[in-house]
Amino acid sequence: MSPSTAESFHPQPSPAAIWTALGAVYLIWGSTYLAIRFTVESAPPFLSAAARFLLSGGLLYAWSRFAGDPRPSPLEWRNASIIGILLLVGGNGGVVWAAQFIPSSLSALLVATVPLWMLLFDAVRPAGEKPGVKAFSGILIGFCGAALLIGWTATIATPESLYGAIAVVGASLLWAIGSIYGKILRLPSSPLLTTGIEMLAGGVAQIFVGWAFGEFNEWDIRAITTRSAQAWSYLTLVGPIAFVAYAWLLRNAPIPLVATYSYVNPLVAILLGYFVGKEIMTTRILLAAGLIIGSVILVSAPNKLNEATSRAGI
Repeated sequence: MSPSTAESFHPQPSPAAIWTALGAVYLIWGSTYLAIRFTVESAPPFLSAAARFLLSGGLLYAWSRFAGDPRPSPLEWRNASIIGILLLVGGNGGVVWAAQFIPSSLSALLVATVPLWMLLFDAVRPAGEKPGVKAFSGILIGFCGAALLIGWTATIATPESLYGAIAVVGASLLWAIGSIYGKILRLPSSPLLTTGIEMLAGGVAQIFVGWAFGEFNEWDIRAITTRSAQAWSYLTLVGPIAFVAYAWLLRNAPIPLVATYSYVNPLVAILLGYFVGKEIMTTRILLAAGLIIGSVILVSAPNKLNEATSRAGI
């Protein structure tokens, strides 16, 4: 079969489709940090996350099967479940737990190191790409920004805040690993079906994590405030749109282009945290933001990002 014939069976997504998906990831995920902080004000972190992932995942799975998507194979179930646990328990779970102790803007900035972790993880796997001098420099700059934030947290905040910042860094590493696996493992062809399985697996796993943290003994549904309930509803109903878009982008757009969400989301989170969440804004936070976001831009553009844009037909 000739390359042109193969391409006819796998048409490239349109620029409009790619940028629509990116826009959803940019705006929705940028706002979820504050929504998570509002949710855990009165709701248990892991159990509230488990509830929304099980509900959203079940609806997505049922909808995709009803729409005619084929039943996933055992291998596809296993792969999607592994990725779901990495992304939603290791990645999102760490952010949700940390939201009890640190501002949403700080979480967003630390999560912005995900593309740097992705480059490092991709470099050490057998078939991965080794970073060049510019990419390696960007990695160092980004981690300096993360260290600046963690150091600031250690000097002026409580020990719990420091643990929260460290947890978000670990969560970013696990999210990066899950994202790389989402690019290379065999998964269902439908992004909706894939996302549904990932959310179901992540939701089930978070129930056990919540049990291990004693949340069943501490949870009182009568103590949940209206703001927490509204934020949880937003995460449950709107949040999956970005997750589906992200899963679709991982399969249809180059990783460097997908990674651009990591320096847009923090800007959205910082603005919402400051104007809506009444969070603090300091010179040190802005300096760290510049280092982290600048490092992500450095490792993604101009060469790799331009190449990615060209290959995506943009």
